[in-house]
Amino acid sequence: MSSARPGLDPELRTLLAPMPLTTRLTPELLAQLRRMPSAPVEPLLHDHAATRRDVLVPGPDGARIPLSVLTPAAADRATPAPCVYWMHGGGMIMGDRFSQIDIPLEWLGLFGAVVVTVDYRLAPEATGTTAVEDCYRGLLWVAEHAAELGIDPDRIVIAGASAGGGLTAGLALVARDRGTPAVAAQILICPMLDHRNSTVSSRQYSGGPGVWTRETNAFAWQSVLGDLTGEDEVPACVSPALADDLSALPTTYIDAGSAEVFRDEAVGHASRIWAAGGQAELHIWAGGFHGFDALFPEAHLSATARRTRTDWLRRVLTPAPETS
Repeated sequence: MSSARPGLDPELRTLLAPMPLTTRLTPELLAQLRRMPSAPVEPLLHDHAATRRDVLVPGPDGARIPLSVLTPAAADRATPAPCVYWMHGGGMIMGDRFSQIDIPLEWLGLFGAVVVTVDYRLAPEATGTTAVEDCYRGLLWVAEHAAELGIDPDRIVIAGASAGGGLTAGLALVARDRGTPAVAAQILICPMLDHRNSTVSSRQYSGGPGVWTRETNAFAWQSVLGDLTGEDEVPACVSPALADDLSALPTTYIDAGSAEVFRDEAVGHASRIWAAGGQAELHIWAGGFHGFDALFPEAHLSATARRTRTDWLRRVLTPAPETS
């Protein structure tokens, strides 16, 4: 295959240049990354005038799954609010429920949405369907406690970035197949959807330093799959690109950069939703690398991507005018 590949947006290339990047992950490097302190979340909550409540939800195997419920401080309790149920990125091997939380906090401020974020268990300690089942149990809890949380059960949106985008797609499949809870929409941001790691874009972004390369993706998927080595052993809710049926899914927003591993997985997922008669809006941002709008939100391309995503969510959450 030719080494030709889409280049980076010039502004993003300049911003990315000073960052230390790696081609491959190892267990030792993963351990180092996990030890790095997370940015404190309280200043963000203060800036967005949000209150925080932490709860523990029973997991499928008796584990306790942490959730944080972030509510606008000035919420009108008489009017049920939309809810964004957030799943963080990090390859399903790192990160926590506050990773990339600034993205859904924008929607808390703009739409008065209640944001619920889940600390699903990470690989390689937890493998297979553990992460998506943790996310499902958290979503069930949200739906069951909607009245208590001031949430409109008909306006629950599931969303996530990178690994969280893949978990969002898997969670949508689980909720559809089990018939509950109702999901109004799903937002897949640069989603991690295919353990096979074999698309054109995956191969294009192999071997060179980057935010997320084909090699780091392979390490993450090996960590997630554990003993699931056979192609027919991997559940579609873990690797949603395997799903035979993408019908009856909630309306979907998908975006990614043109200069990243997950570009073609995103395009393929949108195309298969359309083929099944569903509704999806797809944006591939020219020159965007993996996670560009989370890493550099003030860049012009990032601001455009975030604004476009938010405009779509506004349309989803705004009731259609009644016709006489």
